[in-house]
Amino acid sequence: MFHVGLTGNIGSGKSTVAARLAARGAMVLDADSLARDAVAHGTPGRAAVVARFGSGVIRRDGSLDRPALGRIVFANPGALADLEAIVHPEVFRLWNRGLEAARERRAKVVVSDMPLLFETGLDGCVDFIVVVDAPEEDRLKRLVERRRVKPDDARAMMAAQAPVGPKKQRASFVIENTGTEEALATQIDALWKEISARAATHP
Repeated sequence: MFHVGLTGNIGSGKSTVAARLAARGAMVLDADSLARDAVAHGTPGRAAVVARFGSGVIRRDGSLDRPALGRIVFANPGALADLEAIVHPEVFRLWNRGLEAARERRAKVVVSDMPLLFETGLDGCVDFIVVVDAPEEDRLKRLVERRRVKPDDARAMMAAQAPVGPKKQRASFVIENTGTEEALATQIDALWKEISARAATHP
């Protein structure tokens, strides 16, 4: 099993890259999806979030009010650290379960889509690292227009992340998501060719 770590700062287009790799046959483990599972209704993670941040982060329908929670944690590094201490252990458990399932299925290529790949030290657990980057103004526009995030909230989210420069220096492959859909597709084609070649000879 050839294990690819896919990362990039928020709004870079990382999810688009992950989806296109999945379409080419990769099995994708999405850390954002696992993080949502970690604080789903009825889980210990949800209870811990409410205990730490209060019932104001829960909507009337019982769902987690992610924008409200985001406004708290992205403005306060200590609060963000507290949230990560709640979520990360469960994400790690679910991720390991996903990897085990991939091994059982004899998956040839597994892509771990992880925004915090380097920050959590999990870069040492993969065979190949892909970093997706995009200009700051493009990232902001995507957050505001596609995710309906308020501009000030989007800027706070972006500012809370580690700079992408050092990540790119440690990457096996960098995708610059700065142009057209066709330009992005060309880079993904080149990436898949590289991954396939390495996977073919991976022990």
